[in-house]
Amino acid sequence: MLLNKLSSWETLSSKAGTYNYNHLDQLLDDQERQKQLMFSSLEHFVIDFSKQRLSKDVLDELIQLAKDANIEQKVNDLLSGEMVNQSEKRAALHTALRAPSSDECFLKDKQFNKQIQKSLNNMQVLIKRIHAGQWRGFTGKPIRDVVNIGVGGSDLGPLMTTFALQEFASEDTKHINIHFASSIDGAQLADMLPKLNPETTLFCLVSKSFTTIDTLSNANTAVTWLKAAGAHESFLKKLHFIGISSSKEKMSDWGIGTSNQLLFWDWVGGRYSLWSTVGFSIALKIGMSGFREFLAGAHSVDKHLASTKLENNIPVLLSLIDIWNCNFLSINAHAILPYDGRLKYFPSYLGQLEMESNGKSVTINNEDIDYHTCPILWGEVGPNAQHAFYQLLHQGTESVNSDFIIAVKRDAGSSIDEKKSFIEHHFLNISNCLAQSRVLALGSSALSEEEQAQLSSHQQYSGNQPSTTILIDQLTPFTIGSLIALYEHKVFISAVLWDINPFDQWGVELGKSIAKKIQPALTNNQSESLDASTAALISKINSTMSEVVEQNEEEQP
Repeated sequence: MLLNKLSSWETLSSKAGTYNYNHLDQLLDDQERQKQLMFSSLEHFVIDFSKQRLSKDVLDELIQLAKDANIEQKVNDLLSGEMVNQSEKRAALHTALRAPSSDECFLKDKQFNKQIQKSLNNMQVLIKRIHAGQWRGFTGKPIRDVVNIGVGGSDLGPLMTTFALQEFASEDTKHINIHFASSIDGAQLADMLPKLNPETTLFCLVSKSFTTIDTLSNANTAVTWLKAAGAHESFLKKLHFIGISSSKEKMSDWGIGTSNQLLFWDWVGGRYSLWSTVGFSIALKIGMSGFREFLAGAHSVDKHLASTKLENNIPVLLSLIDIWNCNFLSINAHAILPYDGRLKYFPSYLGQLEMESNGKSVTINNEDIDYHTCPILWGEVGPNAQHAFYQLLHQGTESVNSDFIIAVKRDAGSSIDEKKSFIEHHFLNISNCLAQSRVLALGSSALSEEEQAQLSSHQQYSGNQPSTTILIDQLTPFTIGSLIALYEHKVFISAVLWDINPFDQWGVELGKSIAKKIQPALTNNQSESLDASTAALISKINSTMSEVVEQNEEEQP
């Protein structure tokens, strides 16, 4: 059912007018309201919604909206393996990937867990070989560098998590360097390969279909680089490549040995795949015990989603806040602002998770939607963003909803003096996080009346920008797993409310297919079937490239 046809929609619409005009500075002194809008029902997390432009009364009505949309049944459908991906006629079983045993698996068919555990055990065998220095390249030297080649979910998830958990690297991993390459233009490999030794470099090719042109193009460049070192191609592929895919046949056809193949399944959506063997680089960095802790953190959120009443269900509440801002307050931009350098890639990761999932304009039943769905999502590490786009947040003309994320405990440094210095860093960081959310909410009224009187018009802050603050006890494999799963489920709940399918991504497919049609025009100049703009651009490109080709031919001996 369309969101705006639900009975609670009209009530919320009538309430929205009040909060479009009432300023947050009229709400933030209400201590009872603050207590009502702060939640600690999820282990290791405190979520504060009190800087959002709403009251407990509005939140109660939003919860009624979720009940009207039958959210609890939809959650059960997701977790139990029902066909929630209607356009592709399959379930979305990523939550099964992190269940520690069949007893804790929400699925009716418990056999999935056996397959998953077998796959993880196979991954553990390969990781142990690398950690122990037993995996050797074509000259017999142990592997020292591993390059993850993937794109989309096969890159962003592993990259984000591996970077965030560097300090949890196992002793076995400290001699292994992990790199990531995804760009189809070859720029990443062009910069990376000259710094690596072909004798001690292993490439991990990650592609569900094993037909992704971006990944295979980079893989073929890696083969060319290795061949230049003097070994036969088939030999190199067996010693220097691991394949991670749902297609054993295509991995074998490409030349990857059976023992170097790790499987996952076509029911694993790309942006949810880091929980599977796609998380190979994560497990390589933090060890399999750390990886299983990472899975356990996500599973704890699955259990919270399944068993917690809507009134205290954190993924549901996060979603309802987004719905309130997007559909009732007309705030269609969402900034992700982690105050932790370890979460550098988290905004990019969430950008794919949310916008690829919920960037839809038709319902599950192919009806056109006449309300906003997914907001534009973007962000940066908070202290860096303060010197960049916070100007727009504070004094621009756009309303933006923000998520501030910070880990309360931080242990860094080796000596006592270093530890004290890093504690000072951390308190400075926390104070900036709290100050920015306060000023976004209150604007210039965060100052005393005397200080306000001294401000000129261009120094005024209007405030009234809503935000949510997420406090995490400490960043660990467990809590990073929880944080990712928290946002995954938020995206799903929002999709249910918007009546859209978050598990397909047809919007990314057409551009890929058109690219295959354009590519020949770049080599044979036959662009008659293209629009005038594209044809003219191809003509200019071919003219310039012909000069490069001629120059290369002249330089050949």
